[in-house]
Amino acid sequence: MAEDRAHYAEADPVKAATRGRCPRCGEGRLFAGFLRLEPRCSACGLDYEFADSGDGPAVFVILLIGFIVCGLALWLEVSVGPPLWVHFVLWVPLILVLCLPLLRVLKGTMIGVQYKNHAAEARIDDGK
Repeated sequence: MAEDRAHYAEADPVKAATRGRCPRCGEGRLFAGFLRLEPRCSACGLDYEFADSGDGPAVFVILLIGFIVCGLALWLEVSVGPPLWVHFVLWVPLILVLCLPLLRVLKGTMIGVQYKNHAAEARIDDGK
């Protein structure tokens, strides 16, 4: 990411990106769709080419929600022992309701952290 020399209003990059706003100015939209990024900020013109959250948000969502839902499912199975269809009726909607919004929030958070820390691809210094 190139050095940012322009002057913009102070915005906490992590908080702004978590809310789906530009990490630099806090005004423009970060997302064009549910998880697809805008090409650039409509307010300050920041190019979102640097933003690559990869599979990070999905991994955190799987670990967090998986821990919660598996724990609840095991507790229900041991304490009540319901039929299998009850597990499907309870846990599939709960997984969808918890995972989808959290995925967008965590993707925004990771992009905000990347901007704040000036994250870039690794480069090998060849000594020149």
